[in-house]
Amino acid sequence: MSKTVDCSFERRANHLLRVLQFCGGCVPLHRLQFQFSNSVIQTLLDRELVQVQNTGCGFLLEIAEDF
Repeated sequence: MSKTVDCSFERRANHLLRVLQFCGGCVPLHRLQFQFSNSVIQTLLDRELVQVQNTGCGFLLEIAEDF
C-alpha cells in the first residue's frame, strides 16, 4: 500500500512542475499552498528543481535555472 502513496506523491510533485512551466516558470507561493501540500513543495526544493524568491511583497516559487 505504501507504493500507492509514493506514486501519488510523485504525481503531485510532477503536476506542480507542470503548473510552474505552464505559468511561465514562477507562481506566487501563496497560490500553491491550497493546491499542493508543503511536503510536495519541500521535496522539490530539496531536489533543487525549484527555488523560492523573495520579491519584497511576497514569495515566488520558480523553476530552478539549471533545471
